[in-house]
Order: sequence, then C-alpha cells, then structure tokens
Amino acid sequence: MSEPSRRGLLRDRDFGRLSAATALGQLGDRVVFLTLPLVAITELDADELQVGLLAATTTAGSLLVGLPAGAWVDRMRKRSVMISTDLVRALVLATIPVAWWTDLLTLAWLYAVALVHGVLTVFFDVAYVSCLPHLVGRGNLVEGNSILSAVRSVTSVSGPTVAGPLVGAVGAPATLVVSSAGMALSGLLATTIRKREPKPEPSRRPRLGREIKEGLTFVLRHRALRAIMLADAVFNLFLALYQSMLLVFLERELHLQAFGIGLVLSGMGCGAVLGALSATALSKRVGQGRVIWLASLLTCPLTGLMPFARPGWSMYVAAAGLAALSLGGVVRVVAQSSFQQSLTPDRLLGRMSATARFVSWGGIPLGGLLGGLSGSVFGVAATLCVGTAGMTLSVLPNLLSPLRATRTAPTGTAPESVR
Repeated sequence: MSEPSRRGLLRDRDFGRLSAATALGQLGDRVVFLTLPLVAITELDADELQVGLLAATTTAGSLLVGLPAGAWVDRMRKRSVMISTDLVRALVLATIPVAWWTDLLTLAWLYAVALVHGVLTVFFDVAYVSCLPHLVGRGNLVEGNSILSAVRSVTSVSGPTVAGPLVGAVGAPATLVVSSAGMALSGLLATTIRKREPKPEPSRRPRLGREIKEGLTFVLRHRALRAIMLADAVFNLFLALYQSMLLVFLERELHLQAFGIGLVLSGMGCGAVLGALSATALSKRVGQGRVIWLASLLTCPLTGLMPFARPGWSMYVAAAGLAALSLGGVVRVVAQSSFQQSLTPDRLLGRMSATARFVSWGGIPLGGLLGGLSGSVFGVAATLCVGTAGMTLSVLPNLLSPLRATRTAPTGTAPESVR
C-alpha cells in the first residue's frame, strides 16, 4: 500500500472492513468489561476477593499460552485466526445468559468462561497486531494504529453507554448477549477482507521451543523493545490492581448504579477518543520514543483523585482523572505499537507480539488477585492509591532507556539483527 492520508486508509476497502470489525468486536469487549464483574457483584453477591479472582482469571490466558501463541500464529494466516477466535468467543460468552436463565449460573461458571475467553483473546490479539503491517504497509503503521485506536475509543464510549441502561433494564447476564453478538458479527465481517497474506512457509523441522526462543531473544536483546515491555509489565500489574477495585469503589463507596458506572467508563472512553485523535500529531511533535514515557508520566498520577472522591463535585473531578489516564494510555499504545512493529521483521511479528504480551500482560492476573486481597485487608480506597503509585512509577524503564531521546523508529522492512 502506498503512503495514503488517514482518509485514504479509510477509503481502502480491506482496512475499512478491519476497522468495522474492530468496532463490533471492541463493542463486545467493552460490554464484557463492565458487565462480567457486575454479574458477580449483583447476581452472585461476590465479595472483594472473589471479584479480584475473576479479574485475574480473565487475563490468565497471557500466562498460560502467551509465548507459544506467537509461534503458532506465525505458522498461520492471521485473518483466519482472528475469524475463528471471534466466533468461538461469541459462543462462549453466550453460555452465561443461558446459564442464568436456567438457574445454573455460579461463580465457577463465570471463572471458566473468563478463562476460556481470555485464552482465545490472546490468540486474537497476537494475530490482530501481526496483521496490520501486512494490510497497510510499514510506512502507514502510526496512521493505521491511530485510526484503529480511534475506533476502539469510540466504542469505549458507546459500550458502557449501551451496557449501563441494558443492565438496569434486563440485568447484567442478559446484557452479555450484546457482547456475544458483537464478536460474532466481527468475525463474520473479517471474512470479507479480500487481501490475503502469503501463507507462511512451514519449517522443515518445526520446533516450538526453538521458535519461542527466537522471538524471546529478539525482543530481550533490543534495548528499546525490552524497556517498553518492562514498563508495560509494571503499568499493567498496577492497572489491574486498580481496576479490580474500581467498580467496587464506584458501586459500594460512591453508590453509583449501573447507569452511573457506565457514564464514568464512557468518560474514560472520551479520553481515549481524544488520545487516538491526537496520537499521530503528538508523536510527530514530541517524538515517537519520547511520547511513550511522557504520556504516562503526565496522566497516571491523576488516577489518585478517585480514592478521595465523594458523591458530588469531587466525583466528577476524579472521573476526569480517569479520562486523562485513557487519553495518555492510547497515545502511548499507538506510539509504542508502531515502534515495535517497525523494528520487527515480518516473520517474527507474531512472536514479537506474543512475547511482548506475555511479559507485559503476565502480571495482570497477579494484579487482579493482589487487588482483591488488598481490598479485603486494607480497603478499596487504599488499594486504588497503591495502583496510582505503581502506574506512575512504570515510566522509569522507558525514561532510563534510549527512548528518552528517540524521536522516530525506522520504517520499511525491519532488520533481522538485534541490537
């Protein structure tokens, strides 16, 4: 693909279909994010520890299949992986409202669905990230990532806005039908993408362990990629700790109903939309490497407003702090995703993505579990304060790396060598 403008990318039929599939799938994901914990809290009367365990189970797939997923995906066409995982996730989520309607729903059922859904999401995300350079070309990665982030951000606003009233009207379990439908439609729409990547050539003697090691070595030997992964690992650990108690705080401390919680999360989505719209301009003005750490440094401390919020004006100020976190998070993710993709050879894209996800997301289940334990022992507000401190300190690996002064990542075909 040539170097089109942002509007030109959207005029490309295959990229437009990917964007539409992203919107539908992300809508389903955002409804899950709000609704699954509410099913546990409102329908099964789960306590803080059980909610934290549910959050940990949701992301445990990164630890279970994080590294081999990259090697497996590199052996397959990415589009096929995305379609199949979308459709199976839709089917798995649909079992929750069915179990609820038949009075069979239990916490164990929620944990099982969360685990299976999380494992499938690992494969989907690895294929999704690896597909973009093939679809838009390496020279368009920042633009493509910005557009897809904008799409995801818009659905981050609409997802809670849709889910909140639905939860109030029909209950949290029934609302998951929307999630299931969104993912099913996303998978079906992805089948209409016409551009096919070349089928990966099978190795004469494929060895999973050797392929995993190759991807792991490439990422860990590159100073910038290593710093991004470490910073992400710290950030995601404390973000998971923070988020595991956020809904509990909003529902039990601020006494918000499902609609009010949806509005707070929609505000976070608005921040994400602004981040997506400004990501390309900020990367060019500040520098692609610099903006990766600067975005977190400026926005993470603002999440510390939430544990001190009370019903009234302070609650709105705290919600604005969450929106700022989303803005900075999207700017950072767009910059660092494009940076990682630009530096990685095509044949290693799946393994790079899987390795980065394994290291970066590996601590999320632990964060959710620690959040539940901390909430039970020290209280919900104290746990949110710990999460704020940890997210803010996550900038250090990037700040102490070459990213401190790097403006742009190289474009074109990435070299095979490590640095």
